[in-house]
Amino acid sequence: MNSAATASGSPARTPPDADGARPREPRRPYRGTVRRLLPLGLRFFRRHKGALIGLAAWSLLESVQTFLVGFAVAWSLDRGFLAGRPAEGLAWLAVAAASVLLAGPVLRGVFRRLSGLVEPFRDGLVRRAADQALGRAVADPARAAEAERAAVSRLTRQTEIARDGFAGLVLTVRSFAFTAVGAVAGMAALAPELLPVVLPPMAVGLLLFLLTLPPMAAAQRRYLDADEAFTDRAAALRTGLRDLVACGTTRTAGTGPDGLADEAAAAGRSLARWTAVRTLALGAAGQLPVVTLLAAVPWLLDRGVSAGALMGALTYLVQSLLPALRTMMTAVAAAGSRLVVVLERFVPPEGTGEGPAEGPDVGTAVGQSADTGPPEGPPEGDVPGRGAAPPAILCRDLRVSYGAGTPPLLEGFDLTVPAGEHVAVVGPSGIGKSTLAHVLTGLHSPDRGEVFLSGVPVRGRASRPMARTRVLLPQEGYVFAGTVRENLAQLAPGAGEEPIREAVAALGLGPLVERLGGLGADVDPAALSAGERQMLCLGRAHASPAPLLILDEAACHLAPEDEARAEEALARRPGTTLLVIAHRLSSALRADRIVVLDGRCAAVGTHEELLRASPLYRDLTGYWEAPG
Repeated sequence: MNSAATASGSPARTPPDADGARPREPRRPYRGTVRRLLPLGLRFFRRHKGALIGLAAWSLLESVQTFLVGFAVAWSLDRGFLAGRPAEGLAWLAVAAASVLLAGPVLRGVFRRLSGLVEPFRDGLVRRAADQALGRAVADPARAAEAERAAVSRLTRQTEIARDGFAGLVLTVRSFAFTAVGAVAGMAALAPELLPVVLPPMAVGLLLFLLTLPPMAAAQRRYLDADEAFTDRAAALRTGLRDLVACGTTRTAGTGPDGLADEAAAAGRSLARWTAVRTLALGAAGQLPVVTLLAAVPWLLDRGVSAGALMGALTYLVQSLLPALRTMMTAVAAAGSRLVVVLERFVPPEGTGEGPAEGPDVGTAVGQSADTGPPEGPPEGDVPGRGAAPPAILCRDLRVSYGAGTPPLLEGFDLTVPAGEHVAVVGPSGIGKSTLAHVLTGLHSPDRGEVFLSGVPVRGRASRPMARTRVLLPQEGYVFAGTVRENLAQLAPGAGEEPIREAVAALGLGPLVERLGGLGADVDPAALSAGERQMLCLGRAHASPAPLLILDEAACHLAPEDEARAEEALARRPGTTLLVIAHRLSSALRADRIVVLDGRCAAVGTHEELLRASPLYRDLTGYWEAPG
């Protein structure tokens, strides 16, 4: 494949494996994470003990309400209906009904006190995320953009996930705890014999549920990591989509996201399996107490437990205790595991002063080479230049615009560039210079007209065959996390060492390669300046066998002398036609001819010819030569 570099410039924290994939960073054990979070949680609750005490006070009323429901039902039978006093039975049922109505004011008070814990919790996470982002940006300015992306995710989505999860856990665990106090106290008051019948099966289900939490959290972490990695890779591919299409590497670049999607799917299946086990635990905790109570009725009756006490115990289980248990277990399994995984990103690992380890970095090794080989021969039919060497670029009657109803950038544009010529394209910013480069490489279809590269029409050709005939280097220098040699040989994977060494010598890359540790050294894209990334991409273009090189401001971050050496080295390469989107007068002066775009038509000629014939070129020359 011969094309622009297609890899993201995002940094790599670990070197790639032999197959080009970066190994995953080790995941921290679930229990270790909980041990690190526990002291922080205790400190938080100590700082907000006023809100905690208020929440407990309102929750104690919930215990009273739970106690009254079962106790009133039991006494309505034993002291009312079964004792022949229906009025007293109805009175006790009225007490039970009144206790149910008490739940509304209790919940109102609970939620008011809950906000005194949840909002400070969220505010603390926001402060921690901001401090971590600023610390990383100051410590490593080259990775400030990555830190900013992570900080935005933490400040928005992750803090809200943590806030909602924390609120749900506090609400449900509190409800179960105080409901259990009221229910156990009620059964103990009615008949202590009920407790050994009801509590053991509930404890077994609860224990089974707790055993599922670590593997479920691990599966949840794997799923979130894969989801974040897939999002990062998709974002990297989106920003480089133009160059991926130009390179003909969309199929190869898509293998990375496919692998990440498969990993997320595997983690999702693992999570589903553990969810099935959790459902079994939920059923054991939620149904076995009722089954054992019904099975133990003869034994309980023999021990003098009344029918009212049995009905009260059943009421405690069905109406209060088991619903609260199921709600709590569901919340801990879902929100709790997510909360632990999210809080990992806010809590520094043990032994470091930094923020939490980031998820695996992705998107830094896309754009493997497509099939290489000589350019396809021209098709049969009406092809310009048949019978003689065709021009490297031929444009006939082009009309180019951004879309229907927009004014044209080019109208009736004709251009012939013989093979081996060096052409510069100049014009005001936004006039369509990059769009012309896209038209020449097949990325943008003209409204009208034809484009031929080496006698082969561009329109309708697939990107992979097109990629063998030209290299497009955009302004962004795409460098991926591989070795220096792999970066330079990306567009000529089977060409051997000679083209790489020629590119290093011609472009003066020796000092840069030596500083990086040699051709076999690993490259950290984030550690390179924009100019250094452009130098590696220019070396990549020199090493490629493509006969047409199009530089879309691909040397704008270089010093003028380095830019001159790079353009002259590329123009001297045997059999090369060079088209440069120029942003300096010196770059235009090095070209054999210059194309001036003015938004309506184009002027083509040498520097001297355009000074006489093109007012726009004279204005541009005056601007370039003006002091400052």
